[in-house]
Amino acid sequence: MTLSSYDTVIEDSGQEARARERLALSHGIDLLTRLQSGDLRSPDDVEALLYIRRLWTFFVLDLSSPRNGLPEKLRADLISIGFWVIKEADRIRQEKATDIAELIAVNVVIRDSLA
Repeated sequence: MTLSSYDTVIEDSGQEARARERLALSHGIDLLTRLQSGDLRSPDDVEALLYIRRLWTFFVLDLSSPRNGLPEKLRADLISIGFWVIKEADRIRQEKATDIAELIAVNVVIRDSLA
């Protein structure tokens, strides 16, 4: 395998990872949108918030890894966003906050930036 072949494989795997991240975020956005519109029942409400929390916990752990190839500043910014998302999902789950729109909007911006 030539060096350019390795570059292609690495680029493809990065694109595949971004596609999986977009898909996971889209699912979370769908759950949050259904929660906002009242289409979920109580156990599903909690599951929607726990899903987004688990997803962002995974992202934060990945971004914290020295093996993550993103620039350090971008990683730090995304980690900060991740902490906010986790905290806000917890606040909504604990009924200390009720506005899901901001949580949805932040996830949409991040998802769309992965395109």
